[in-house]
Amino acid sequence: MKRSVALFALLLLAGCGIFGAKDDPTAGWSANKLYREAKDELQSGNYELAIKYYETLESRYPFGRYAQQAQMEVAYAYYKQGEATSAIAAADRFLKLHPNHPNVDYMLYLKGIIWFNEDLGLFGSIANQDQTERDPKAARDSFDAFKELANRFSESKYTPDALARMKYLVNALAAHEVHVARYYMKRTAFVAAANRAQYAVKNYPQAPAVEEALFIMVKAYDALGVAELRDDAERVMRKNFPDSPYFRGTMDKKEPWWKFW
Repeated sequence: MKRSVALFALLLLAGCGIFGAKDDPTAGWSANKLYREAKDELQSGNYELAIKYYETLESRYPFGRYAQQAQMEVAYAYYKQGEATSAIAAADRFLKLHPNHPNVDYMLYLKGIIWFNEDLGLFGSIANQDQTERDPKAARDSFDAFKELANRFSESKYTPDALARMKYLVNALAAHEVHVARYYMKRTAFVAAANRAQYAVKNYPQAPAVEEALFIMVKAYDALGVAELRDDAERVMRKNFPDSPYFRGTMDKKEPWWKFW
């Protein structure tokens, strides 16, 4: 009995909507009108009000196509409002509630775009900061969302752009790992340098930064006196990058690794 009363109270509160019950401008609005008003505000750039309308719509009319559309579009409204965390949460909620919805591909694409722009925004805000202090989580999350889109919906209209962005992200993530590996090399932390370079080679084999990653592995293993691993890394490097400038520099001249940087 107590549980039923509590549930009724929650539903009653939900029915009041996001606006207060007192002087609620949306009182008596149908689901259709709430959706149209929310859409108009979204298209006009009034994202905060659009979000209120969408959330009021879902709370009052939790079933039906308008509620589903509101759940999807509120994620975009949050994104345009600059609230990335809320946008991702809304997108994840939609994907969980409607795993077979026709617009799942769009929601995965939107997640990728949100994280992608978060990564670019972070990069811009710390342009003068050492990349070793930069957290590449946003780039990885963006890549994962685009990858799921490409794997599940290869024919989606969003997939070509997602693939292009994935290529950029792979290069950026590989470059980050190599930057960190170089940082460790300069501080003679050879084990850490070799591990970060190896991670880049293993996870981003097609990225341009792999060339330098292999070079770092060669020099790090050489400094550690691990001849077998050094020779393996150099063999892979010579096979994949036979004309590498690293060979014309420190490697073939047998110069110390620090001569290069």
